[in-house]
Parts: sequence; structure tokens; C-alpha cells
Amino acid sequence: MPKLNDTVFMPSVLTLIGIPGLESVQFWIGIPFCAMYIIALFGNSLLLVIIKSESSLHEPMYLFLAMLGATDIVLSTCILPKMLGIFWFHLPEIYFDACLLQMWFIHTFQGIESGILLAMALDRYVAICDPLRHASIFTHQLLTQIGVGVTLRAALLAAPCLILIKHRLKYYRTTVVSHSYCEHMAIVKLAAEDIRINKIYGLFVAFSILGFDIIFITLSYIQIFISVFSLPQKEARLKAFNTCIAHICVFFEFYLLAFFSFFTHRFGFHIPPYIHILLSNLYLLVPPLLNPIVYGVKTKQIRDQVFKFFHSKDAS
Repeated sequence: MPKLNDTVFMPSVLTLIGIPGLESVQFWIGIPFCAMYIIALFGNSLLLVIIKSESSLHEPMYLFLAMLGATDIVLSTCILPKMLGIFWFHLPEIYFDACLLQMWFIHTFQGIESGILLAMALDRYVAICDPLRHASIFTHQLLTQIGVGVTLRAALLAAPCLILIKHRLKYYRTTVVSHSYCEHMAIVKLAAEDIRINKIYGLFVAFSILGFDIIFITLSYIQIFISVFSLPQKEARLKAFNTCIAHICVFFEFYLLAFFSFFTHRFGFHIPPYIHILLSNLYLLVPPLLNPIVYGVKTKQIRDQVFKFFHSKDAS
């Protein structure tokens, strides 16, 4: 790892310090993080098992929910094992290429999750605003195409971030990453070269995926609310609105944390680093934890199947 003018040329290993300023209490922070991860794994796995085993749940809304659960499992698994290695076992080193791979997985599955939330909003839009055509529009073939499409969109847009880092940035001021996982801007800021192209492309990806999705989700729900409030009967309005509540909760929880983390990393110069890193960690851990809980509580069909699942286990 040759050095020139106090810079490092193409480091082979990086060091993740965890949460800057809270190194002395990281062991204890790891305990609730680990509990959140275990609950998220259990909740999303249970959701996948129930949706797969119950044929009445093989409808677009629940199949999108299964995609969301699988994405949440992968996304949280991308970061937490290594994070706990830092917090509990003092294993901060990570190979540079492995760090880039982790970064690509994280940003890819963030993009996939955003795409699935958009698909779920469009599903609710058609189900409420044009219910007679819902079954003919949201066929299993379309669901497969949506799954492939949101995956390819996220993976292909995130890939140039790796290429731009690997082939543009040769010299680094330090190999110490002030983060608990490999985030795009956290790595780019280590470079001792011009990083404007990397920053511009990062902004382009964020607005191409999150910005695009949030605009169309918002437009979908404006149309949904117009249709719901134009229904003549109060019971019908409540029933239609209730089918959207869980998705609205998940939508706000994901995008509020996403945009706060995104903008503080680029513009929040006066926010203490430990607050930003903690919120970045929560952004990747809270949605996988809450999504199955929110849908389990708010969706009667899933609630009934969960009860049936555990009741049958007790009876046997």
C-alpha cells in the first residue's frame, strides 16, 4: 500500500470505526440493534411463510408484501453482522473490494425497496380507482416483470458508483471510514482527489430512484384520496381508506428516514456525526423491523393467518 504526500494509493483494507464519538458504548448499542435484527428476521420470515403457504394471499398486494419482506431480510443482513463485529468483537477492518460490494448491495436493495413501495401504491390506486380492471391489469406476469424491473433499475444505477470509485479515485487521505457500514459518500469523502463527479452521480441516482418513486407514490395517493372521499357511504370510505393505512405508514417511515439520512450526509455539517450515523443505521434497521408489524396489525387477512399459524402449532 504505497504512500505519496501523506496519501494512500489504492488501499486494500479500510477500517470502519462504527459510530464516531460513541466508541466506548458501542457494545451496549449493539444489543438493541441485534434484537431489532432478530425480530426483523423472524417477522419477515413468518410473513413469507404465511403468504407462500396460504393460497388466498396469492394476490398482488400480498405478493408485493412478500417481495418487501425478502428485500428487508437481505438489506438488514447486508449491514448488521459486520456492524456487530465492529461493536462486539473489535473487527473493524474490511477489504476495500468487500466494502464496495457491501455498498452496492445496500444501495441496490434500498432502490428495490423504493420500487416495491411504488408498485404497492399503484396496486392500491388501481384497486380503489378502477377496481373492475384490477385483476386484468395486475396479473402474475406483470408482477414478475415489476420485480425484475425494479431489481434491474436499482442494480444498474448503483453499479457505476462502484466503477467511479474503483477507477477514478486512486489516492486516499485516510483508510478510516467514519461509519458503521460502507456508504457511498462515506467512502468517497476519503479520497484526496476531485470527487465532484462521484457526488453528482450519487445525487442523480438518489433522485432517479427515490425522487421519482416518491413523486408517483404521492400522485397515486392524491388520486386515491379523491376517489375515497367521493364515495357516498361513510363505511365504504373507511373500508377503502383502511386498505391503504399500512402502506402509508411504511411509506412515511421509509422515505422520511431515507431523505434525512441522505441530506444530512451531504449538507448537515452542523449535525454531530454520531447522530447522523445512528440515524443512518436506524434507517436500514427500522423499516425491516416495523414493516411486518405494521402489516400484521393493520391487515386482517394476515392477522388471521398468523393466529391460525400459531394456533395450529399449539394444537399439534
